[in-house]
Amino acid sequence: MKADTHPDYHFITVVMTDGTTYQTRSTYQSEGATLNLDIDPSTHPAWTGGNQHLMDRGGRVSRFNSKFAGFIKK
Repeated sequence: MKADTHPDYHFITVVMTDGTTYQTRSTYQSEGATLNLDIDPSTHPAWTGGNQHLMDRGGRVSRFNSKFAGFIKK
């Protein structure tokens, strides 16, 4: 095997959005670095179940519905 092909794997501190911290091993920066999270499982809708409705950004859903309205027969 070639020498020095793997990155340095060391302990860092992860700070969640609510201020709680934990230590994990990572290749992020250097030993003892702190990683501050903007989004974590306690705040993200994918884990909390919030905002389950479809957002019509830029009118895409409306344009689709009006474009293909004639194809749907009731």
